[in-house]
Amino acid sequence: MSDKNKTTAPENNEEYSLNDDRRVRVLSPGMLVAKRFFRNRLAVTGMIILIAMFAFSFIGGIVSPYKQDEKFYRKDAMVKDYAGVLYNSEIRFSINDSSVFTGLAQAKTILAIQNDESSFTSEDNSFELEKQSEDTYLIYYSGKIVGVASREMVISSLSNDNFDFDFTCNALVASAKGDESFEYQGKTFTIKDGIIYDSEDEEYASVGTAIIRPVMNDVVLSRGFKQKLLEAIEKKDSSFTYTDKDGVEAEYLLSFDASKNQWDVKQEIDTTVFDTYSTPSAKHWLGTDKNGMDMLTRLMYGGRVSLIIGFIVVFLETILGVIFGGISGYFGGHVDNIMMRIVDIFYCIPSMPIIIILGAAMDAANMEPSKRMLMLMIVLGVTGWPGVARLVRGQILSLREQEFMTATEACGISVPRRIFKHLIPNVIPQLIVTMTMGLGDTIITEATLSFLGLGVRFPFASWGNIINDVNNVFVLTHYWNIWIPAGILLLLTVLAFNIVGDGLRDAFDPKMKR
Repeated sequence: MSDKNKTTAPENNEEYSLNDDRRVRVLSPGMLVAKRFFRNRLAVTGMIILIAMFAFSFIGGIVSPYKQDEKFYRKDAMVKDYAGVLYNSEIRFSINDSSVFTGLAQAKTILAIQNDESSFTSEDNSFELEKQSEDTYLIYYSGKIVGVASREMVISSLSNDNFDFDFTCNALVASAKGDESFEYQGKTFTIKDGIIYDSEDEEYASVGTAIIRPVMNDVVLSRGFKQKLLEAIEKKDSSFTYTDKDGVEAEYLLSFDASKNQWDVKQEIDTTVFDTYSTPSAKHWLGTDKNGMDMLTRLMYGGRVSLIIGFIVVFLETILGVIFGGISGYFGGHVDNIMMRIVDIFYCIPSMPIIIILGAAMDAANMEPSKRMLMLMIVLGVTGWPGVARLVRGQILSLREQEFMTATEACGISVPRRIFKHLIPNVIPQLIVTMTMGLGDTIITEATLSFLGLGVRFPFASWGNIINDVNNVFVLTHYWNIWIPAGILLLLTVLAFNIVGDGLRDAFDPKMKR
């Protein structure tokens, strides 16, 4: 052989011919597949995206300073109706004997007051007027008080109940004369600044032309508050502040309602509420959701849940499909017919209606979110394995007639070992491609179910139930940070799984050029 047909190994100066097999670098099947895969730039891009998604979901959730169900709060100024002030300018009557002091007598009383008369006649009955002040008059009939006419009113401080005539009459007379106290049923009541106090110096009622009533029946307006309120109205202020006995300071807004002829009092207080739909900030990079939770943290944990559900469902589908497809394809005949009919039955089962019915049943049973998520994975896995079974069966039908299977039979290897040791490994390349591309479909299915309220429930997060917030049109149009990031992550993850699956399919293709 000539020198030009030989070469010298640099290590030991041994000469090899050009057609010597030792000159050819032999790659293992796995290395060959990897080499083909990494030649595909699009598939490598998909792999990088998947690695980033896994790091974001699993590592990000660990390093995040917040928990997935941690709620944040803020203080908001809440304005609510608190009280109303009505200044009475009309004469009102408190009646002791309605059989004598009738409506006609009341009308003539007003005319007598306007004409500054001390007596009047109504229905052949003679009445006398006794003026106590410009706003208060006593009406007598046969020497007995039958009514009180006054622009002032007596309002209970404890309830909306009306007082009896004797108490009202004594209070109005004492107020009109400027007395500091009056007697009623053996008890002494004092009057100061229009407030009536009982014998224990507790606020009992108010008397005057200004009627101050709280909006809520269980709210008691203190004397200090009423004085502050009347001073603000007299000064025509639009607001005032008042500190109650517990040291809580609040601001009160005043406005005059001409249609009701009264002053409306609104209370403005700082209230702690959920920090809902906050804008992105240094504390919350993607803002907060409707529950006041950090959106970035929810996205991290949501990706973890979506990926885990996808892998578990695909793993369950593969296990069931390999068992059914392997046994059916190896034995053939009646076994194949029976098992394929079972597969056909599962093909005909409508998975979506079953999940909807199951979701309604779980809602009625108030099932825990963790058990609900487990049930979702089982249902998706059980209804999704027939496709894998058909794939495995078809591959094994073509492999079982090859020489290596004849050799395993001749060697006396058991049937389970022939199926799962020699046949199934030859189907793994196709299974890997199917599983990879099926992951994207499973994640989309889970997201769809969670979006419809049938999948993962609070407090667990998934990209699907995060996007569920777009059911609110206002959120859809104003808070893009709530749903767009989750949609982008879902799109990238599913797209990456499909790209990687397509790349693996090309890498496992033996007809592809090196």
